[in-house]
Amino acid sequence: MRLTRLPRKRLANLPTPLVSLDRLSHELGGPELWVKRDDLTGIGMGGNKLRKLEFIIGRALEEGADLLVTTGGVQSNHARQTAAAAAASGLDCVLVLSGQAGPAEGNLLLDYLFGAEVIFTDIEDWDEREALLREVADSYAQRGRRPYVIPVGGYSLEGIAAYVSGFLETWNQCLQLGIDFDAIYLASGSGGTQAGLAAGAAVFGQRVEVYGVDVVPEQDGLERRVRDGARDFLDRAGYGTGDLAMTVVEGYGGPAYGIPDEATWQAIELVARAEGLVLDPVYSGKAMAALIDHIRDGRWGRGHRVLFWMTGGQPALFTFTDRYRVIRNTNI
Repeated sequence: MRLTRLPRKRLANLPTPLVSLDRLSHELGGPELWVKRDDLTGIGMGGNKLRKLEFIIGRALEEGADLLVTTGGVQSNHARQTAAAAAASGLDCVLVLSGQAGPAEGNLLLDYLFGAEVIFTDIEDWDEREALLREVADSYAQRGRRPYVIPVGGYSLEGIAAYVSGFLETWNQCLQLGIDFDAIYLASGSGGTQAGLAAGAAVFGQRVEVYGVDVVPEQDGLERRVRDGARDFLDRAGYGTGDLAMTVVEGYGGPAYGIPDEATWQAIELVARAEGLVLDPVYSGKAMAALIDHIRDGRWGRGHRVLFWMTGGQPALFTFTDRYRVIRNTNI
């Protein structure tokens, strides 16, 4: 299996920038920090899922699909980007979102703007929601449609392959700049992005450690999902299933999925005021909180170089205006 042979629908603005965070590095007094701006992939207000959707929609179109069906939370970045990518590809989209139908704000507002049909469910368990997706897809198939089901977060062979390609893109940028990294930090939810980066590092012989910060508290099986996904790709691509340089970081998920804690808000504020870079409270803010703690604990210091992989998700920030006002006692 070669990346160039996989079906692909070109959607994203690539390559995304690789940018030095000089002021943040100085503020923390630690390693040289850089950011990979995958929040700037383009349509649908950008984000890491668009890389995955290029390969996923490529497969869907190859199979003759006319409808995408996927799932996530009410403020799911994956759902928002799927709706946008479907619109840009001439496909219809159905989103099965866990939670209550509340105000049309943040990602949910964008889901509606992109023309997605939204179905709300109180089912939180991922396996049960995957079963519901199949039921929804079957109901449309019975009406003559050709649905293509996308798993939670785009976790699939195609999604993992997209981030093997993303690693190659970044490695080429590093070669041009004459730099390399000791570690990569990113938010990890369903695990596909981390699996792809870890597999990419193995494919191209780079020993950079890929730290995925678990954004779902008490989530079972994330490390196993990441390792299994990376090894499945490597096996199918003929690279074997050797050791992977990857770590799942626990303890930064906050009180619940989608809910930031004090450390997350502090990370968001620090990065915004040092670099003018906007993190989100669901994913990237939690990942940055972990990286900051690891720097302050002495894991990374001067002489190290660390890459923060910005996965996007800023639209969700605008659902927290009232809560931020209360937390920070501001006049917003």
